[in-house]
Amino acid sequence: MCSRDIGLVYGGAAVGVMGAVADAVLEAGGEAIGVIPKSLAVKEVAHDNLAELHVVASMHERKAMMAELADGFIALPGGWGTLEEIFEMLTWAQLGFHDKPCGLFNAEGYFDHLLEFLENAFAQQFVNELYRPLLITAAESTSLLDRFAVYQAPNVRKWMGEDEL
Repeated sequence: MCSRDIGLVYGGAAVGVMGAVADAVLEAGGEAIGVIPKSLAVKEVAHDNLAELHVVASMHERKAMMAELADGFIALPGGWGTLEEIFEMLTWAQLGFHDKPCGLFNAEGYFDHLLEFLENAFAQQFVNELYRPLLITAAESTSLLDRFAVYQAPNVRKWMGEDEL
């Protein structure tokens, strides 16, 4: 990220995978911006060395601010929150709320079963093929970032016209 002058916008914690990513970005001289709900900040999980740390009232505010600040969204291997956040960003893209790239960093095949599930969702027509390009996947971080750099949002909108955005 730092060699490509890409900053980090994330949930603002000093712990877990994303805390480690933030530390690596900062150590490499990059910029890291955090957005954390007050309820987590007061429990002392907030990162205290970020370029900016926004403390907001709720998880909903957190996601909205992160979506506004970020130019794209990448899910690293993670749990419920990771899945919820990337699927919300995909849903927003499908609805036309943004045209930013969304991706899964499929390190060591972590998301293989999820990708199989999504293939089934396409096959069963619960997700229209028109929306397939909304999700970028790669097993190598450089490949994922390369694909983000040339991303062109598909011109598809679910239920909404351009005049309704």
